[in-house]
Amino acid sequence: MDLSDVVTLLVGKGIKLVTAESCTAGLIASKVADVPGAGALLDCAFIAYSGWAKECCLSVSPETLRQHNLTSEAVAIEMALGALQRCRANLAIANTGVSDDTDPDIPAGTQCFAWVFDGQRSDGEDRQFHILSETRRFEGDRNEIRERAAEYALQQIPFVLVAAGAA
Repeated sequence: MDLSDVVTLLVGKGIKLVTAESCTAGLIASKVADVPGAGALLDCAFIAYSGWAKECCLSVSPETLRQHNLTSEAVAIEMALGALQRCRANLAIANTGVSDDTDPDIPAGTQCFAWVFDGQRSDGEDRQFHILSETRRFEGDRNEIRERAAEYALQQIPFVLVAAGAA
């Protein structure tokens, strides 16, 4: 399924998307915006590169950052949940990772993702968050890794919807 098919699928289901991006620095949202009709899908995008920005803009817990590091699925999940709380979207994609060898404990190309679908009950009661997360490692130079990570994040959306029972 190419990106235009993913956008068409989401628009057809009335889904609104928010991104919370660190390593990809807005590439996920940018790729969506490249597709005609994306305005009906993309609600907003957050770029939170530093730990401070993740805490202040997306409510990532300082404890989570201390325990798990910036490059972790736990941080990506909190980024996605924080983004959903700040907009009217019901699907969030979050990404955090390293594209080069800046951290001796984390291999270059390591990318952590979270997809959170808000399957709010039709009766308006409690929100039902369906959370999926994954860590992948991509090869290439800095920008190739970021591009591949952004593409991967978007290609996984149909699988996220199936897992959430929304496909």
